[in-house]
Amino acid sequence: MSPEWSLTSSVTDNRMQSVGVALEELLVTAQKQECLTVGIYESAQLLNKDPDSVVLCVLAADGDEADVALQIHFTLLKSFCCDSGITILRVSGVPRLRRLLGGTDRDGDIHCMLVTNPQADHCRLQEVGIYCQESLRVDQWVPELALQER
Repeated sequence: MSPEWSLTSSVTDNRMQSVGVALEELLVTAQKQECLTVGIYESAQLLNKDPDSVVLCVLAADGDEADVALQIHFTLLKSFCCDSGITILRVSGVPRLRRLLGGTDRDGDIHCMLVTNPQADHCRLQEVGIYCQESLRVDQWVPELALQER
């Protein structure tokens, strides 16, 4: 392994960790401000009713949860968000999200979350948005992020 690759890998890991923390803080803040919609069905309803209020769509699934029905829902949500200009982020670490959001009563349906308030911790939203834009430039159709256990 070359020192240059090692340095690049380290910088990338640090960047992803920083964005992961920013996303976690953004989601908690949005939840406290009642600007977080959780659940695929609830998210689809909001996107149908008021897509202009949505600033971020987080799709969460771990490898073992990637069943066909969930993938179909994700495909439809991604398509709608792309058409509406909504930033999308795919996240792994569903157990971390459940603990972070206080073990919501929708334990089986935390796969989609929408942040709906542009003022919800604006600098954290901006950091996540920049990460998503940078990821799109490296040919990722949907940026991905793995949340770290703490």
